[in-house]
Amino acid sequence: MEPHTHTIDLEVSPTGSLEMLSRFEVSQLHDADRGGVHDLFRRCSLAVLNSGSVTDDAAEIFNRYADYEVEIIQRARGIRLAITNAPPKAFVDGRMIAGIKEHMFAVLRDIVYIKMEIECSHKFQAGTSASITDAVFHIIRNARVIEAGRLPDLIVCWGGHSINRIEYDYTKSVGYELGLRGMQICTGCGPGAMKGPMKGATIAHAKQRRTDRRYVGITEPGIIAAEPPNPIVNQLVIMPDIEKRLEAFVRVGHGIVVFPGGAGTAEEILYITGLLLHPDNQDQKIPVVFTGPKEAKGYFEQIDHMIGATLGDSARDIYQIIIDDPPRVAQALAAGMEDVLATRGKADDAYYFNWLLNVPEEMQQPFEPTHENMGQLALHRDQPAHLLAANLRRAFSGIVSGNVKENGIKAIKEHGPFAIKGEPEVMKPVDEMLRAFVAQQRMKLPGTAYQPCYEIVV
Repeated sequence: MEPHTHTIDLEVSPTGSLEMLSRFEVSQLHDADRGGVHDLFRRCSLAVLNSGSVTDDAAEIFNRYADYEVEIIQRARGIRLAITNAPPKAFVDGRMIAGIKEHMFAVLRDIVYIKMEIECSHKFQAGTSASITDAVFHIIRNARVIEAGRLPDLIVCWGGHSINRIEYDYTKSVGYELGLRGMQICTGCGPGAMKGPMKGATIAHAKQRRTDRRYVGITEPGIIAAEPPNPIVNQLVIMPDIEKRLEAFVRVGHGIVVFPGGAGTAEEILYITGLLLHPDNQDQKIPVVFTGPKEAKGYFEQIDHMIGATLGDSARDIYQIIIDDPPRVAQALAAGMEDVLATRGKADDAYYFNWLLNVPEEMQQPFEPTHENMGQLALHRDQPAHLLAANLRRAFSGIVSGNVKENGIKAIKEHGPFAIKGEPEVMKPVDEMLRAFVAQQRMKLPGTAYQPCYEIVV
């Protein structure tokens, strides 16, 4: 790892969703600078400034810019950020790129809001499902992502940050077709399959003269360094953890497209599959499409096989697989929007936030991927399918942590790989899929040597 050879020092004023602040809000932000949230903000803001990097190792980024610092300065009119030793790629001729500047203050907004209004205000009881959903709603609303009265049009696009050029170009083509049909894009905000659909949609929106372009990026502190927000995102939201991030996706989105990916994409697939397998969600209308170029056909066949072998054939009815046909993908989602509109209207549910979707508490509580917790996951078929899906999701969440999250990488270095144990009939198809991910270089960026952070124990 080479140390940085050039950095930037400067002060910046708020933009985006922190343009106007009361004196009380300024004092809150200023006080937060001296509290426990400062280090979290420092690390997340560094990740934002490092947008476009070619590494997905959070520790490498933090070590490379160990002398980076950001300080909140209180002024009569509001706040400024004093930044020292920042990565130069975030600047043009000494001025911070506008989109990155917006992302910086979005990070500050969400981290401080979560700390003061969610964690410390006692407004929400973390142990109840309804309160967790309320917290997700308040964070999303505070970020100005919710637009009351808007008809269903927000498509969540999931997929890997480590994809090849053919797959990346395909994600752009799908985004383009979605954009031509008036649909907006929501992703995990990073590179690869999270950037491609937004890039394609920008061209389509421009052709259709859309002025209400929405490119929503939803992330969380543990992953933001490995997947820094891409510059197309114009509505960035930082959720407290992966569970609330996933819930935010399914509450604000109206349809889901899944592109090829690795462990993180498998985690997302298992999450939505588990939700829609829940008996309380049988009437939910959420169109889900798995898609990729013809070269990815085998990838989705293996995903489909794993889901059928572990969760049963009913789980395979939740999604449709469309290969190498971007217009058809967009048409399927457009038809799905009609179903969402009719279903939400009949149930008197909001279009902007799916309140009636049941996200059970076992899928909301944060899972800490320690070696002990990973070894105790209930990975067997002697339980309802939606619970097995939830536990498989936790297993893949642990793999993501060991691959790219700082704490997970550190735990693997200290204690070796996670041991994932389970019923042979469950673990065999999971192991086959993971081996394929490794062979296809889906676990890390291409060209990066991958040492598995897990071992399958049957």
